[in-house]
Amino acid sequence: MFDFFKPAPHIEEIQDPAVVKKNYLYWRIRIFYSMYVGYAFYYLTRKSFTFAMPFMMTSLGYTKAQLGILGSILYITYGLSKFFSGIISDRSNPRYFMSIGLIITGLVNISFGLSSSLIFFAIFWGMNGIFQGWGWPPCARLLTHWYSQSERGRWWGVWNTSHNIGGALIPLLCSFVAKAYGWRSAMMVPGFLCIGAGLYLLNRLRDTPESLGLPAIEKYREDYPSKKIEEEQSELSSREILFEYVLKNRYIWALGIAYFFVYVIRTAVNDWGQLYLYEYKHFSLQAAATCIVWFEVGGFFGSLAAGWSSDYLFGGKRGPVNVLFSFLVVLMLIFMWLMPANTYLFAAIGMFSVGFLIFGPQMLIGIAAAELAHKKAAGTATGFAGYFAYLGAAAAGYPFGKIAQEWGWPAFLGMLAACGLITVMILLPMWSIKARSAAPEKV
Repeated sequence: MFDFFKPAPHIEEIQDPAVVKKNYLYWRIRIFYSMYVGYAFYYLTRKSFTFAMPFMMTSLGYTKAQLGILGSILYITYGLSKFFSGIISDRSNPRYFMSIGLIITGLVNISFGLSSSLIFFAIFWGMNGIFQGWGWPPCARLLTHWYSQSERGRWWGVWNTSHNIGGALIPLLCSFVAKAYGWRSAMMVPGFLCIGAGLYLLNRLRDTPESLGLPAIEKYREDYPSKKIEEEQSELSSREILFEYVLKNRYIWALGIAYFFVYVIRTAVNDWGQLYLYEYKHFSLQAAATCIVWFEVGGFFGSLAAGWSSDYLFGGKRGPVNVLFSFLVVLMLIFMWLMPANTYLFAAIGMFSVGFLIFGPQMLIGIAAAELAHKKAAGTATGFAGYFAYLGAAAAGYPFGKIAQEWGWPAFLGMLAACGLITVMILLPMWSIKARSAAPEKV
């Protein structure tokens, strides 16, 4: 089984420049749209339960607290899986790693839809979190190997919008299917779709350029992050990747802690925004729900803007955009608190702006983690940072619900603004850092 997942071996490099250029163009486009579609489908099986949950409560009689346990299980298992899967994926072929993970999440969703016991719900949803973690690290590996330093921000930014496409499609799909055919179908339909998408990935993806006879991306584009690092061509052991380039790298720790607070904001606004607008700003539930769509729309454009600006305005530096976007999030959270009640235009502007700004660091911190570790440690570095991110997502659940319940919504927004300021302070010292040097920056 482990041989099946091994990275594809390097083959003899093609010497004809015209053939190299033609093949690079073809494979870069094919790999990009394939992993874009694949990651959007990961969202279908990750968020299916969220939109099937109201129908499950009516059908099975479970309480919010009981079903809320399942959401916490997903965040915890997904966060852990992102880290450990990152370690494994750096020594694996992303073609098989990403596609098999998507197929298994589809099977788990189908199994969930066939169950009725809370115990089995917890088992299957925990398994879903584990295999959801197989989606991100292969994408980090592919984006690092196929796109070079000076262009990576905009490519990664476009790829990051797959979050928003998947996040916008799943409520439409699940709500329609659940209303027409019941909550079980709302879990099973995304499952079958993701099995098909996993088979599609298996056909379309490939591993590194070198496995197809192409030169490394830095050589092809003559775009080295600092100076030529000959060690790029050597394989690293899992221990070297984890300890030398991640756990001993002070930048990765700083990015991980910043990621925690970014995900607190992202998840809290996404999960609690509708209730905030309904209770505190006196919107109808329907109007409040449509405002959440603006959050995803803002995230779509924010990812593109962050990637473009980090490449073109700051020469491949991710720090300035991370700091500026994080600071502006604080101002927009204050706006969301002070805006007039029941004014849809202001709420839509606020949600769009928060989504636009928070998806900037949500995306760029991942890029920075990949760039500040070894190229062959991209999956481990982003998985490690992602573990902190989903601890933040878990913290946005019960703790922030308790804050809103005990101290009110102004305190809720005040704590989110504080998270934004902490993010700024953590990221500010990394303003001028572009990419790693030949040696890891040790703690």
